Amino acid sequence: MAADVLEYPDIAQEVKGAMNGGRLKLSKQGILFKNNKTGIVEQLHAEDIEVGKWLRAARGYELKLFMKNESTFKYDGFKDTDREDLANFLKKHYSVELEDVELCIKGWNWGQAQFSGSELDFKIGSKTAFNVPLGNVSHTTTGKNEVILEFHQNDDAEVSLMEMRFYIPPSENGEMSLEKFYENVMAKADIIQATGDAITSLDQIPCLTPRGRYDIKIFPTFLQLHGKTFDYKIPYTTVLRLFLLPHKDQRQMLFVVSLDPPIVQGQTRYHFLIMSFSKEETISLDLNIAEEDLEQKYEGKLQKEMAGPIYEIVSRLMKALVARKITVPGSFRDSKGHQAITCSYKSNSGYLYPLERGFMYVHKPPIHVRFDEVSCVNFARGTGSSRYFDFEIERKNGDVFVFSSIEKDDYSPLFEFVNNKKLRVKNRGMKSKDTAKDYDELFDSDDENTHDAYLEQMKAEGREKVMEDDEGDSDSSSDEDFNPDESASDVAEEYDSNPSPSSGSDSGGSKSDEEDQDYVAQEGDKESDGEKPVVKKKKEKKEKKEKVSKVRKPRKKKKKDNEDPDKPKRPPSAYMLWLNETRPELKAKYPDFGVADIAKKAGELWNKLDNQDEWKEKAAALKEKYNERMKEYNENRPPPEKKSKAEKEKKSKTEKKSSKKKPSPSTSVSPKKQGSFKSKEYISSEDSSASEPEGESKSRDDDDEDEEETAKKSDASEEEEAAASDKEDEKEDDDEEMEEDKDEENEEEADADAEDDDDDDD
Repeated sequence: MAADVLEYPDIAQEVKGAMNGGRLKLSKQGILFKNNKTGIVEQLHAEDIEVGKWLRAARGYELKLFMKNESTFKYDGFKDTDREDLANFLKKHYSVELEDVELCIKGWNWGQAQFSGSELDFKIGSKTAFNVPLGNVSHTTTGKNEVILEFHQNDDAEVSLMEMRFYIPPSENGEMSLEKFYENVMAKADIIQATGDAITSLDQIPCLTPRGRYDIKIFPTFLQLHGKTFDYKIPYTTVLRLFLLPHKDQRQMLFVVSLDPPIVQGQTRYHFLIMSFSKEETISLDLNIAEEDLEQKYEGKLQKEMAGPIYEIVSRLMKALVARKITVPGSFRDSKGHQAITCSYKSNSGYLYPLERGFMYVHKPPIHVRFDEVSCVNFARGTGSSRYFDFEIERKNGDVFVFSSIEKDDYSPLFEFVNNKKLRVKNRGMKSKDTAKDYDELFDSDDENTHDAYLEQMKAEGREKVMEDDEGDSDSSSDEDFNPDESASDVAEEYDSNPSPSSGSDSGGSKSDEEDQDYVAQEGDKESDGEKPVVKKKKEKKEKKEKVSKVRKPRKKKKKDNEDPDKPKRPPSAYMLWLNETRPELKAKYPDFGVADIAKKAGELWNKLDNQDEWKEKAAALKEKYNERMKEYNENRPPPEKKSKAEKEKKSKTEKKSSKKKPSPSTSVSPKKQGSFKSKEYISSEDSSASEPEGESKSRDDDDEDEEETAKKSDASEEEEAAASDKEDEKEDDDEEMEEDKDEENEEEADADAEDDDDDDD
């Protein structure tokens, strides 16, 4: 007994060489097929089905249905066991017999061509070799004895048939002549010919995709766009959906046509045709359609004369000719009352329209995402300012669309819209039920229970900055006057081969002290005149220590001084015993895992292990042996050697002596006269100095002699100081040695006294 409904979830429909997956449902009323990619439901009425055929195909078995209007539908992916159910169902509810088709597999390329409905059936003997749907033919030409067929291309097909040639030899009986073959193909081929008059035409319509202004001619079966560079012909059969969207400036309307297959121009594919109309622009059209066609074919949806806003006229025309509903925005409103959200996709700015059954983004590139193909959505913090956030849409096939730079005021209406449509929010926890809490989680990171690493880092930097400011305020002093001698010494340190010491030397310090005394004396004079004295306090500048990047050396295990190599080692635990035996199996099973991944996986398996008692018993046995060995070790271990008090004191003194640092010899050089130093970049060559006056050259020679004498004095003073410091170090070493000798003598005397006391006691 045949069932009332048959459903097949994994069936593919063949369309121009592409296999479109979907679901097939057979009921008493007809056949429904839902495309998984586009979501469009195609319906075949039961009374329109004329013939059904069952044949072997690439993916299993194929059901081919011939309609009374000579159109053909092919469904592939059935099993051999499905034939009986389909045959009984078609016979009971549709009164259609399911015929079995036997295919020829000889591989011959000559036979007979028969035209059956909208198909060319190529037969070898009584069996069919292949079929050619004439509806897929885009163009045909004839040669001397050939007919060339060119086919429409489908972007979804991995491999497409471009061209087919039929050689027709001349025959005397005239069964199938070249002209007759060509006429039969042209009668059923889907060839767009701009014959006859257009229904109406629109001049210079601005289009966003493809960009430019086009003259649009509307024909009964296709739409023609004529531009300055390119022309396009769009059959109405390729139109999937129609959208009428208001622009956010409230002055324009966008009419969007979704196409499959898309418009092709070179390597560019246009899946959407977007026309822009002004709301204030009106038009009056006279349609070139007969009154009978208006009533019968278009069912009164069009009038002979149509007038009104241009976007309304075009929408009504396309709706009647294409036989598709027009989608408009629903109840969504953003924070400012608009039906679209301003955002960016990648680097292009556009508008996102939340519709009743999906999202539409215009215009570069246009994107349409249906709710039934959405896996989840995600609200993420924007990469730039906290005023904006990102909205991510993830499809079930893994595609992710990220719409960024959305104002935070639009978060609440968008989240409420997504929640009402029952879309899964990826980053929403189980406890967050109201939009206010989600809004705080998205934008506010000041919650005490939420740890924000970036916020903690900024707070730490702020605390360090405040501490530095406080130290700077406590150490603040009046600005020091410009000292040309100091600047000259800095230049000398950079360029001179024998630079003079900086102001940190002893002589420099004495000079600064003298300057301070003169300054205080001057202030004392001012105080005697009745003015308040101002005491100037000088503070040495803190030198910033340069951070030196150190190369980290590999860590070495610290060995204990009293570690005994004969001491027994602790036994492994039950988990480690199990892991040592299981690790090779895990490495072989998971070759891509690292050490951490293997350890993590092992921990999970150990927690799920049922026979842990076996390994615990092994570990306990090893523990008992360890305790016995430790007991024997402690009994036989020799007592540790104890060092005498004198040896410990001597060792501590030696460590102190080695840790002492020798003081660096301080150098003092008398300061130079102001202007006496000149860096190398200002020293002129011998040729240029020869041309100078004699007086100037003499003065320079005198200065050079002064510098040489100063340098010699500084060298001599440095040598004297170095020698003095060496003498001081030798003296310190002698003193330390004498102290050590005294300590040793005292210890010997103490030992001798102790022995005398023992003798007295005896």
